[in-house]
Amino acid sequence: MSFIADNQLPLLILFFLTGLIGTAFLFRKPAGHRAWKLADLVWVVLGGFGALVAVISGIYAADSSKLERQIDIAYAATAAFDRDAARFRLRFCDPAYDADIAVLCEKVEFLSASTAGNAELPLFIAVTDEVAPLQGLSFLFGSRSGMEEMSEMEAQASAFDPAAFLVFTSLDEPAQAAVDNMRRKVPAIAGDYLIIARAYDDLIAHVAKLKDEWEYLQDNAHILVLQIIALCLVSFAAPFRLGKSIVELRRPR
Repeated sequence: MSFIADNQLPLLILFFLTGLIGTAFLFRKPAGHRAWKLADLVWVVLGGFGALVAVISGIYAADSSKLERQIDIAYAATAAFDRDAARFRLRFCDPAYDADIAVLCEKVEFLSASTAGNAELPLFIAVTDEVAPLQGLSFLFGSRSGMEEMSEMEAQASAFDPAAFLVFTSLDEPAQAAVDNMRRKVPAIAGDYLIIARAYDDLIAHVAKLKDEWEYLQDNAHILVLQIIALCLVSFAAPFRLGKSIVELRRPR
């Protein structure tokens, strides 16, 4: 299947030229000949197959749009977490004037390091955006080096495991105890930390969902190969239909 995906344009041209050659041989037959009727039947059958595949591919395209929306959501969740964490550190952690605040500041630093400091998470979001399956269909302008680079990026995205981030909890026992204490001392600080904790949990949840969407599309990427095959068959049949129309127009009335 990778051969078909990597050589889309040459295959389309090859099938079209083959159809042209076949049509050239049929021009020896008069209009209304059985050969032209068979050629018309070929066009109807392959055209119908192409239309059916187009419908199926449309469903796949809708699923790909869901992936793109999930990418946008993951970007937004990342930005929200980074913004809230940076604001918390600037307001309360330089310096931390209370032991409980110090615990929360340390936790915020730890959570930030597990996402922004670890390149895998933003890399996965960015790579998924680059190698979304429909974007991998480069009919006219895809170079071999670009395809190889995309394959490497796809491997990076496939290797990413969001479960590695689930071991980090935003509200472990020390953090929960510090939040409870700060609720009595300075409720605003406790509230700000809970916002950060919720933003972190949302970020991991969105990335996990993004990974699921990615794997679903990868598992069904054969639909795109089927689409290429259908286009090749239609490009093969199109010259026959065109030839039949020309012969019909040239037939004396």
